[in-house]
Amino acid sequence: MIFKDKVAIVTGGSRGIGKAIAMGLALQGAKVAIIYKGSKEAADGLVAEIASKGGTAIAIQADVAEYARTKEVVEEVEKTLGGVDILVNNAGMIHDDLFVRLEPEQWSKVIQTNLGGTFNFCHAIAFSMMRKRSGRIINISSVAADYVNPGQTNYASSKGAINSFTKSLAVELASRGVTVNAVAPGFIETDMSAAVRNKAGDMIKKFIPMKRYGQPEDIAKVVLFLASPDASYITGQVITVDGGLSLGAASG
Repeated sequence: MIFKDKVAIVTGGSRGIGKAIAMGLALQGAKVAIIYKGSKEAADGLVAEIASKGGTAIAIQADVAEYARTKEVVEEVEKTLGGVDILVNNAGMIHDDLFVRLEPEQWSKVIQTNLGGTFNFCHAIAFSMMRKRSGRIINISSVAADYVNPGQTNYASSKGAINSFTKSLAVELASRGVTVNAVAPGFIETDMSAAVRNKAGDMIKKFIPMKRYGQPEDIAKVVLFLASPDASYITGQVITVDGGLSLGAASG
């Protein structure tokens, strides 16, 4: 198995893309810490499902926006599973509204969860990876960073910043054998995207050359590749996984 004896943290790991990533890592031998904020039932269910398939996983409740708590989480993972080899920053949120109606707290909450959460976990783990001279950090971004929609100034800003953060951190950690990359999903069938997909119906698919929404597993497979030894010479990249949406080739 590719990740035998490796320890992985997946934030926002109980549902959607995070669940697919956690499951994929566990089935390939990694010991996975699933970080969740509110969905305890879903997290515990995923731990049980992974165990039933012969994998190892634990669930830890935390708000990724809280810096002190993220340090506690990393310490707990290290004591329970061992030193962290793979970090997947997947936790995120949306709060869409037109800018003139956007309240400061709505701006701050999205930025601090999406960008701040990524910083917090990277900051808690980077030094130990540097000392080991190995590690994989994968940040989940979004095509919204470059192909924006009305009402997403906070979300698009957070994801654009994650892209820049990924590239900057990659430069700093490269000489220590730690790679840092990002994956930018398009429209994926998850709870987070449900409101947009339900509102637009099949209209969105006209703008996707592959004529379908992505599945969480489509993102997980790319993340697993970036976490694997096969991706040891890839760092500082933002890999778009959107069925061709960002090509702008709309058709009927």
